[in-house]
Formats: sequence, structure tokens, C-alpha cells
Amino acid sequence: MVISEQTDCPAPPPSLRQRRQSAILDAAEALFLEQGYERTSLAEIVKRSGGSLATLYELFGNKQGLLHAIASRWGDESRCEPAACSAMAHQSNVEILTGYAHRQCDRMRSPRAIALMRMLISESLRDREFALQIYRDLHIPAVEELSTLFTAWAAAGEADIDDPDAAAKLLLSIVVGDSMLNALAGLDDEWLTNDQIDWRLQPFLSYFKIRQSPRSS
Repeated sequence: MVISEQTDCPAPPPSLRQRRQSAILDAAEALFLEQGYERTSLAEIVKRSGGSLATLYELFGNKQGLLHAIASRWGDESRCEPAACSAMAHQSNVEILTGYAHRQCDRMRSPRAIALMRMLISESLRDREFALQIYRDLHIPAVEELSTLFTAWAAAGEADIDDPDAAAKLLLSIVVGDSMLNALAGLDDEWLTNDQIDWRLQPFLSYFKIRQSPRSS
């Protein structure tokens, strides 16, 4: 999410199965956003995407499986892109965390993200196993990636973090902790500005003594 070191290797062309999977996901997400998760039928999704119900069931199992796949794709899109990761090489740790916080908040307050969060909340309240799956597949990887980053900073003497896992959970709570409640309540005017995010980050940066000087080449 923050520190992936990726190379500019061309990705292989998607297989027929991958193209079919993407087409179904695109159609399902569009219909869920247009008319709601509950009101969308699998037949409507197949009609828009092409293919067959058999293929949909093979790839996703059911409508809930589609929602989970859409949420996973959304989470993957929130990970650091190669160009952004490369640019971080000359930033200070404070700049890296501040930029990360701003990007995450921007993503969380987009109309698409708000609609998806409402669907995930509704389905999670209905099905606890689904809620646990979303927690494992979206939240835990985010915690692990930040924890890995904080572990590296602590080992290099660039931060005073004795419990990287707890620090990662705290940072996510600071940055996106209000998002689910805002989405559920429809509080569009309660989203944090970048200045408010920066204010929230100050105690975190100060307590853990996050390095403020830029990285050397």
C-alpha cells in the first residue's frame, strides 16, 4: 500500500477467463451502483456482461461472491502504483505517511467508495461470515503492509515504534476510522479535509518520532 517496490514490467495480456471475469465484475458493479445490490438480479448482470449464468456461478459462486470480488478489486486499486512508489524514494517518512493519508481519504469519500461501503455494511450486518471475510481480505492486508513499513523504519532508526502492528491499526483508525459511519449516515459534509487529516496525524508523528528529513539518494 505504501512501500511496494515494483518494476516497470509489462503485464501479460489477460486470458479469456480473466476478460470474462472483468466483464462480469464491471457489469455487476455498474448495476449495483445504478439500482442497488438487493434489486439487481444475476440475470441482469449476465445480460449486460454477456456470457452465461453458468460462467458467473463458476467464477463467483453467487451474488455475494460478486460483491466480495468487487470489494477486493476496489481494495487492490487503493494500493500504491509503481510511479507513486518510485517518487517516494526521496520523500521523508512524514511526507510518505501524509501523502498516504490524503490518498486514502480521497478514495474513501468518492461516490463510488461511499456506495460500495454502504453495500458492504448492509451485507455484513446480514451475514457475519461475509463480514469476517471482508475484514480478513481488505483490512488485514492494509494493517500488514503498514506494519511491515513501520518495522523497517524502526529497525533503521527512522521511527520509535515498539509495536508496528498496533501502530498500523492506530494510523488506519486515524485516517479512515470515520468513513464507515459517514457512509452509513450519509454525512457528506463530515468528510475530513487534508488540513484536518494533517492535524489528526500530528500526535501520531510526534509520539512515534517519525523521521522528518528527506531520504538521501
